[in-house]
Amino acid sequence: MVSEQVGTFLMINPLSDEFFMQQALYLAEQAAAEGEIPVGAIVVCRQRIIGKGYNQTQRLHDVTAHAEMMALTAASEYLGAKYLADCTLYVTLEPCVMCAGAIFWTQLGRVVFGAADEKRGFTKISKAILHPKTLLADGILAEESRRLLLDFFRGLRT
Repeated sequence: MVSEQVGTFLMINPLSDEFFMQQALYLAEQAAAEGEIPVGAIVVCRQRIIGKGYNQTQRLHDVTAHAEMMALTAASEYLGAKYLADCTLYVTLEPCVMCAGAIFWTQLGRVVFGAADEKRGFTKISKAILHPKTLLADGILAEESRRLLLDFFRGLRT
């Protein structure tokens, strides 16, 4: 069971995709609080979070400082290895082509994302950008991820 309703609370099973995506959403909220586009990412290996990241392109003045890149770098540093075949990346927004390329080179075992990126998501080009052995799951807490992005951009316009 992934989750169950207990009274008015939704209990999320620890170690489920929803649990780990919620951790990525916390990082996305941190990005928003810092004025960054709210995208968060974590890398999980053997049910343990080994890498975290959120968008920091404004803060670092670096267009490559996407949440995925930060999380992949942290995970590689943690493992002391460049390949992440036994790991899963959870990210609140579909990775762009740049991040998908990095995911390819790390040979990541699995990618789970929340909201689809209709403009810049890698699947608009081709799912084959990922390594052939990388498994893909999408739509996990997609509405929560999408709402965070919409609220952020709405706030910029007002």
